[in-house]
Amino acid sequence: MSVFGSLANGLGAVAMGAALLLACPAGADVRIKDIASFEGVRENHLIGYGLVVGLLGTGDRMTNSPFTREAVKGMLERLGVANLDGDLLKTKNTAAVMVTSKLPPFARRGAPIDVNVASLGDATSLRGGTLLVTPLSGADGEVYAVAQGPVAVSGFLAQGNAGSVQEGVPTIARIDSGAIVEREVGFELRELDSFRIALAVPDFTTAARIGDAVNDRLGAGSARVLDPGTVEVRLPGKGDVAETVAAIESLTVQPDSTARVVVDEKSGTIVIGANVRIGQVAISQGGLTVRVRERYNVSQPNPISIGGTTVVVPETDIDVEERDSKFTILQGDVSLQDLVDGLNAIGVGARQTISILQAIKASGALHADLEII
Repeated sequence: MSVFGSLANGLGAVAMGAALLLACPAGADVRIKDIASFEGVRENHLIGYGLVVGLLGTGDRMTNSPFTREAVKGMLERLGVANLDGDLLKTKNTAAVMVTSKLPPFARRGAPIDVNVASLGDATSLRGGTLLVTPLSGADGEVYAVAQGPVAVSGFLAQGNAGSVQEGVPTIARIDSGAIVEREVGFELRELDSFRIALAVPDFTTAARIGDAVNDRLGAGSARVLDPGTVEVRLPGKGDVAETVAAIESLTVQPDSTARVVVDEKSGTIVIGANVRIGQVAISQGGLTVRVRERYNVSQPNPISIGGTTVVVPETDIDVEERDSKFTILQGDVSLQDLVDGLNAIGVGARQTISILQAIKASGALHADLEII
């Protein structure tokens, strides 16, 4: 059965998104640490190439993964197994993997960090394997950590000759505290006489409010707005940088944002910001429904007949239903609640709402950014 253009009851994702937005006040104060970061206080990505061994026949096939064969050969040669013919390697208990991690800010030598492991070849599962010593390098090519240890896999794969069952992704694993930091990132926080606050979402109004809050806390002239995403803070005298940052990050401000409507067409999810405004428009949503039903009847020959055959006779029923469209008028400068009420009044679902919002934007009546992801 195929259904084209059928109208859903209610607003679905729009009503849910609107309820979440209306449940909290739009002008709630938030901490600076929740909407901004401090320059220099950041993570660094690490990556490495390694081998997971001890798999129960679920590793890479050497014929399909030549990089795994060469890695195993090189590892054995470093361990003293010389004159090894790589073409003779037929093991299925080893898998080539990419190891990734994040080096936390101010991580000291010897500190443990978590690592993620992902299969690179055609291994079917990493369950039960152990990652061998794997150097983790940064973007500059330097080794900052070394990973090793048994991997933990959340997914599983069970299969037989006629079927299989899989849950999660068994070729992705994790090792908690599986790497040890070997090199520190040089950054002397205490030597700074100023630092910068970087907003997660650049906005002139929010940046100005952060600057005012910092000046009220540290004194006039301590902070200045450099651009919509950056506020520079100068330390008073020989003040301690860490204490100043701790005092600033707990300050609360009221962030501002651009009016925006975000639409995810794949899932039909719509999120409407509280500042969205609609000019006066009249909306009508069509209601055409086409239903196609297929049935198959079997025609049997008589019990005693010569040359009779069984014939399958298809039957198709097509129903077309058209409902009267309703017009709903949204008055000028309506709020989020008015918009949701107006769309509910004509009984449209999330899919139809996406088309309506696009049409309102095209007409120039939607005073917000329409972002489709």
